[in-house]
Amino acid sequence: MIENIENSSKSSVELRSWVFKLSVWVGNASGWRRRGLATLAGALSAAALPPLHAVPVLVVSFPCLIWLIDSAPDWRRAFYDGWWFGFGHFFAGLYWIAFSLTVDLNFVWLVPFSLFCIPAVIGIYIAITTALARIATKGLMRIILFSASWTLFEWLRGHLFTGFPWNGIGLVWAYSEVALQIASYIGLIGLGLLTVFGTSSLAALAYDKISVRIYRLSPFLICFVVIFIVGYLRLNFSEKSELHSDIHIRIVQPNIPQRVKWSEAYREKHVSTLLKLSLLPSSKPITLTIWPETASPFVVALNKNYRKIITTMLPEKGFLLTGSIRTSTPNVRPFRIWNSLHAISSEGQVIMTYDKFHLVPFGEFIPFGRFFAKFLGLKKLTVGRIDFSPGPGPQTIFLPNVPSFSPTICYEIIFSDKVTETGSRPSWLLNITNDAWFGNSSGPHQHFAMARMRAVEQGVPLIRAANTGISGIIDPFGRVINYIPLKSQGVIDSRLPKPISRQTVYGRTGDWVIIGLVMLAVCGSICFRRGISGKTKDYHW
Repeated sequence: MIENIENSSKSSVELRSWVFKLSVWVGNASGWRRRGLATLAGALSAAALPPLHAVPVLVVSFPCLIWLIDSAPDWRRAFYDGWWFGFGHFFAGLYWIAFSLTVDLNFVWLVPFSLFCIPAVIGIYIAITTALARIATKGLMRIILFSASWTLFEWLRGHLFTGFPWNGIGLVWAYSEVALQIASYIGLIGLGLLTVFGTSSLAALAYDKISVRIYRLSPFLICFVVIFIVGYLRLNFSEKSELHSDIHIRIVQPNIPQRVKWSEAYREKHVSTLLKLSLLPSSKPITLTIWPETASPFVVALNKNYRKIITTMLPEKGFLLTGSIRTSTPNVRPFRIWNSLHAISSEGQVIMTYDKFHLVPFGEFIPFGRFFAKFLGLKKLTVGRIDFSPGPGPQTIFLPNVPSFSPTICYEIIFSDKVTETGSRPSWLLNITNDAWFGNSSGPHQHFAMARMRAVEQGVPLIRAANTGISGIIDPFGRVINYIPLKSQGVIDSRLPKPISRQTVYGRTGDWVIIGLVMLAVCGSICFRRGISGKTKDYHW
């Protein structure tokens, strides 16, 4: 037994010595080797995101970033280290955006800008994070400030300049139904905070060459134990997910390639595909048939003949929910277009319209359009030269004999705080999208994972219809009841899931509790540093 203890102690010392040597090697890197290390660490962290979910890589990438900050002579060097990390992280995590530029060959020349300029700009958020972290003293205070700053600037990334909260770091847990559950209390942003703090704290293992201080593992262990314990308790001891007995839905995934989606030569074929799938035999009368974003190749609101064709596949008192382009009437000036969702009754009437309000920059409108059009010749990626007009905002929709729902179109679903109307909790969420732009890349998988996160945060089920996938039915705990894989054609028939009876903590508070805590942590860490600014010694944890 004594021999086993001695061997265990020896192994621990060897591990600590190895980690110490690694941290010194990382910290001593300079020039392009240092930039390469930071970029590689950032790209490695992106491998933890969907669809790879290589979560263990975070115990390497985040400690490496902390060691780079520790070895930086000042905040300026830390800023550059963080920028290179951010460039690698977003290059590997957002490469799929370039796929959309190959659909229309007129935009292929923008591929290098997409691959390099977008990560370069968004990487500034992480650069500011690391510059702030350098202000704090080395050790626990720096790790706290880094984690809080990362969370704060991730939140800001989702709100500034129209917002782009794609791939919050908490999304690495989307593979685990258990780990997702804590988002019902603290949201994706809070789950990210625990993830960053837990993995970054492992950098402290290198702060002594020989001595073994097991307590330095405690933040890592506590963070991940909390994530899984909360998830286990919520799944096993809260109310069970149930299904409506009289509401049957059909999700249609036509799998129409983007290159021919708007071709007039294929228009009749697209309609035939949608109708054929919608008319497949069903064991129960379908209450709601759901088509994806811009599924209709016609302007539904202005085409009575097309609506008459649609009604042939709707049962009495049934509805079609379909994405469609909507335009102002021909005699109205200025001419406007919207990306819309319509509810069409079995009598062929458009009884509800929802207009997308959070438009995609450069995809659906050109920011500073006159400047970009004049000097760069840019136009939006989608069909037509006119920018889409935004809708009024989130809405709770009520249809006869159908539980209320909140619709989102395409990437509106990635905004945690804008999927429901304030003060009006829906019974389910609907997301229609067209991810055909991004081919068989990681983009559609990431999009689907973020949709699942909204179901957990709000405690309501989510129905998703995507042109080329991934379509699915998700219960209020984020569990996938059924789905159609990417690049497949088919339908899903199911009863509509019910929401949980009580609104989630996150549904009531949103991100404000977590953002308030991280702002206190940032201010407290900076003030603590100022309080000891006369001392030259770094305070080790």
